[in-house]
Amino acid sequence: MPCLSSVLSSFFAIVDPRSFPPLLICLALAIVLSATCRRRKIQENERKDEAPLPPGPRGFPVVGFLPFLVPNLHQCFMQLARVHGPIFKLWIGTKLYVIISSPLLAKQVVQDFDATFANREPNAAARVFSYGGKDIGFAPYGAQWKTLRKIFVREMQSPWNLDALYVHRQVELAKRIEEIEGKVGTPIDVGDLAFRTVINMISRMFWGGTLDEHRAVQIGDEFREAVMRLMTIIGKPNVSDFFPVLARFDVQGIERDMKEVVSWMGEIFEFAIDRRIANAGKAKGGRDFMKILLDYEDEETGRSFSLEQIKALLMDVVVGGTGTTTTIIVWTMTELMVNPFALRRVQAELSEVVGLDNAVEESHVPRLTYLHAVVKETLRLHPAAPLLLPRSPIETCNVGGYAIPKGAKVFLNVWVMHIDPEYWVDPLAFHPERFLREGMISADYKGGCPFYMPFGAGRRICAGLALGERMLTYIIATFLHLFEWEPPHGRTVDLSERLGVVLEKLTPLVAVPRIRVHHSEKQEVGE
Repeated sequence: MPCLSSVLSSFFAIVDPRSFPPLLICLALAIVLSATCRRRKIQENERKDEAPLPPGPRGFPVVGFLPFLVPNLHQCFMQLARVHGPIFKLWIGTKLYVIISSPLLAKQVVQDFDATFANREPNAAARVFSYGGKDIGFAPYGAQWKTLRKIFVREMQSPWNLDALYVHRQVELAKRIEEIEGKVGTPIDVGDLAFRTVINMISRMFWGGTLDEHRAVQIGDEFREAVMRLMTIIGKPNVSDFFPVLARFDVQGIERDMKEVVSWMGEIFEFAIDRRIANAGKAKGGRDFMKILLDYEDEETGRSFSLEQIKALLMDVVVGGTGTTTTIIVWTMTELMVNPFALRRVQAELSEVVGLDNAVEESHVPRLTYLHAVVKETLRLHPAAPLLLPRSPIETCNVGGYAIPKGAKVFLNVWVMHIDPEYWVDPLAFHPERFLREGMISADYKGGCPFYMPFGAGRRICAGLALGERMLTYIIATFLHLFEWEPPHGRTVDLSERLGVVLEKLTPLVAVPRIRVHHSEKQEVGE
């Protein structure tokens, strides 16, 4: 969410006040009336209910708290929580936001009242991205969403199917290893390397190797370019999200740009779908993602997925899987380069479990206990989505003695919960050993521990968790087993962060790889 100056600068970059004074006057009046009516309606409902709205800071008329927001919202919200308590409200334009920073209150949202808070209210860009809410991330909670999630989680990401598709992840990682070996001793942008590794793995699992290698590479390049552009658009602040009365004007052109890139990606999907149908039976390994979606038929109704539903689900895999997995790889590598003791312990474990004469296989990963602890600790300090995706109650609900109105946007600040000294000893220190202690070993990514929820919890927990965890640990283990990594001469590794689509490093992680274990002839892919 932007500060006021960025909103206004974006607005006036499109609309020149000297050229269109009547339009500006009408828009201003519409905004004021919309904000006044919205707040008055909620205040009237508050008087009818016994519970009050949560406390919160006072903002300006019409724009609310918008002028006071800063780029790293998770940090901004932590400061506000210290003043207003673990649950507080913000008016931003005509929208009411509620921010929760307490594990006990978060538990009420994701467990006690999970069904009430199982809805999303997508913004303008997300509506286009999801083909009008036909995906898992933004579809309204209900029968259709349950069906989509069942297929996505139980079939596309079943242990058997992910095992069968392993060869595709293996092929793409082998390519990246060859690339690194050719650049040994020279600086590499680890974020770019991780992004290309993840997106190529995902795209190959789309069509299951039914495309010839040249065409697969060509589509992969187009795919990466489209995904990068899409993520840039998603990360842009949109004044229409705070003042829905402006949505029809698409003042900043964000909806237009999103439609363009989604159409571009849709054409790539459609080409791959056509090729997948034409080459039926030629896929290697298990049923690739497209095959599962194309084959689906409801047992009761006999209905299959529409083309838009298939493309929306594939968009979830692309954007959800690429952004989060890439940023977690970067943060894990960063923390290990800053904490050499932990790095040495990870590599000693890899030497013992994998062996110096072997390449990492996914079958090794479950036995890499300390590496898992390192990733968990990284996600504690640097959750990919520190505020998670917002939830929106389908009816007014009482949480912690306060009323959260129907339609409000609710953020869970898990970043604050992950560094709460009430639950964590020395919370700001990178200490993976904490996850090896009795009582913490069971702290996994499934949201059962209320003060550790890097991927959320309940019905709206990250749907791509199984696939993301597989790719993440396999890639990191391979990078660390085969290579030593160090910063370029004269440079240090910093931990500054920036919240965009995900919680990224403020400065790219650049590292120099050196051979640790020779890989080239250790293993044939797919053996």
